[in-house]
Amino acid sequence: MLSLALPKGKLLPPSIAFLGRLGISHPNLSKESRRLIFEFPDQEMRIVLVRATDVPTYVEHGATDLGIVGDDLLMEQMRDLYEPLDLEYGRCKVVLAEMNRKGTRFSHFSKLRVATKYPNITDNFFSKKGVPIEIVKLYGSLELAPEMGLADQIVDISDTGETLRLHSLNVVEEIMSCSARLIVNRASWKLKYVVIQKWIQAIQRVLKEKE
Repeated sequence: MLSLALPKGKLLPPSIAFLGRLGISHPNLSKESRRLIFEFPDQEMRIVLVRATDVPTYVEHGATDLGIVGDDLLMEQMRDLYEPLDLEYGRCKVVLAEMNRKGTRFSHFSKLRVATKYPNITDNFFSKKGVPIEIVKLYGSLELAPEMGLADQIVDISDTGETLRLHSLNVVEEIMSCSARLIVNRASWKLKYVVIQKWIQAIQRVLKEKE
């Protein structure tokens, strides 16, 4: 039996819909579900719902064979995993943003301060530009940081850009594009290669149906 870690949060509904196209569905598998483990004996599959940031950890350490996660987290965490497929949904961008010039509360900090929940991505981005920064690690409400004088800029996920606009923030630069990815534990790839390849081929057929 294969085990698959699904991320709770924004990626869960489209992931459930995608699995449904593979013939994997359960009436209680939803964003509102309090259950965390679902068994699918006919498909020899077990699904585990975990926090999105924990999906790479579960897969890397072999708690699950497979996982679905955004590649923003893969780039941030840099785990030792196989990443065989782009699932082509959950598309968004990691962007650098700052407040509109009009009414901006300019920072009093001598070094550029950047608030983010992606410190590694942010550090790599600015290092390539040769720009020294101070990173402020936040876990939510990044849009408030420039307005409250906590940071000059933010690095965050943006889908439509509407949330940024609501907080008078402009995108300065797009850092990377993101989408949902299938990830595989390295040991599982060797020990369960045949069955994992079967699922990969099934996923590829579903992806081709969209073309």
